[in-house]
Amino acid sequence: MQIGTYQLAISAQYHGIPFLVAAPTTSIDLNTPSGENIRIEERPHHELVTVRGPVVSKEMEINVEDIRTVSIAADGIGVWNASFDVTPASLITGIITEKGVFEKKERKTEYDLSKQ
Repeated sequence: MQIGTYQLAISAQYHGIPFLVAAPTTSIDLNTPSGENIRIEERPHHELVTVRGPVVSKEMEINVEDIRTVSIAADGIGVWNASFDVTPASLITGIITEKGVFEKKERKTEYDLSKQ
């Protein structure tokens, strides 16, 4: 899943909007009962605290030949740059795959993905 799905799912639930996740069946592990034991991969912290681009003069002229990487955060600031997040199944209404849409049965917490 893309990073940021969790907070979108919370917002959808709060506003009573169904939340569907699009995912290929190859990313669904039927042997994993929950996301609790999924190890979240981390990306380098500099991806969040630096930007790279051309220098812009005081006159707002762009110099495409002078490319620099600059910090946009205070030195030493701590960040956690997760590669993805895990959205609890309780927040997900259904899963859209290349084999169809799988929705939870009313008042159930699990999906029947056996027909995938």
